[in-house]
Amino acid sequence: MFPIRTLLCALLALALGLGPTAAEARFGKRSRPSQSDSNRDRDRDDKEHGASAIGSDDDDDDDDAPRRPSRRRSSSNRRHVSGGSSTVTVSWLSYLFITGNHRMGVSPELRGERHAAAVSFRVGIQGGPLNEGGGGADLFLGLEGRRFGVDLRLTGLGLPTDDGTSGSDSITLTQSHLTWALISHERARLRAEAGVSTAHAPDITFVGPSFGASLEACIIGPLDLEARLQVTPFPYRQVDANAALALKLGAVVLRGGYRGMVLDDAGYVDGVSNVDTFHGPFLGLGLTY
Repeated sequence: MFPIRTLLCALLALALGLGPTAAEARFGKRSRPSQSDSNRDRDRDDKEHGASAIGSDDDDDDDDAPRRPSRRRSSSNRRHVSGGSSTVTVSWLSYLFITGNHRMGVSPELRGERHAAAVSFRVGIQGGPLNEGGGGADLFLGLEGRRFGVDLRLTGLGLPTDDGTSGSDSITLTQSHLTWALISHERARLRAEAGVSTAHAPDITFVGPSFGASLEACIIGPLDLEARLQVTPFPYRQVDANAALALKLGAVVLRGGYRGMVLDDAGYVDGVSNVDTFHGPFLGLGLTY
C-alpha cells in the first residue's frame, strides 16, 4: 500500500499547491455584479481581453386488426421465451467473468499477455462526490495494440453555484489522446499520451493541447494499481490526476480510488483568473478485452 499512499499524498499536495487564493468566480464563468464591482471600477478604462469561443407531427398508425392469440398458445410462448432469456443471461454472465485478458485462471500460454496483449479494448464509467459539493462522472473508451492506441474520455461536473444563487453550474471536459506504451510487459503497462482537450464552461468554451501519462501494474492476482496524469498548459490550464485499485474479474473491472483536478480559465472570461480545485473519491465499473 506504500505506492498508493505516496500517490495520494502527491495528488493532495498538487491540488493544494495549485489551488486558488481568491478567485472571483467559478472556472469559465463571469462574475456577478456584486462580486466584481470593485474590479470593474478599477479596470473600467483597461482594454478588455476577449476569448474566442469555439463555438414533426407524429403519425398514429396503430394496427387495428385483431390479433389475439388463444390463451393456451400465449402461455406456451411465454414459457418458451422465459427459458430462453434465462439461458442467454447465464451465457452472458459466464462470458463476462471468464473471458478477457485479465481473467484469474488463464492458461499458461496466455498469462504472459496480461498487460501486453496484442489487441486490448476497454470501456467504463466512474464517478463520485467532490469537495465543493456536487459530483463528477467520467465515461472512457480505449483501443490499443502492444504499443500504440487511442484513448477517449468525457467528464461531466455538476457543481453548486459559487454566488449563492439557486441552480447549479455544469462543466464538460473531453480528452482525445493517442497513446504510446513505453513499457508493455506482462505485469505492467506505462503509456505516454498526447492529443486535444476541450472545456465547456457556463460562459466560454476552450480547446487546447493535452498531454498525459498512465500506468497499470499488477499488485497480486487480479488486483492492479492504476494511475493517470493529464495536463493542458494553454489557453486554459488543467491538471487532472487520479490513483486507483482495480479488481479484474475476467472482463469485468471494479475500481475505486481518489482524484484531484485544478481548472484555471487564465482570465479569459472577465479579466480575472478564476481557479477551481476539486478532489474526492470515486468508484467505477468497466469492461476490458
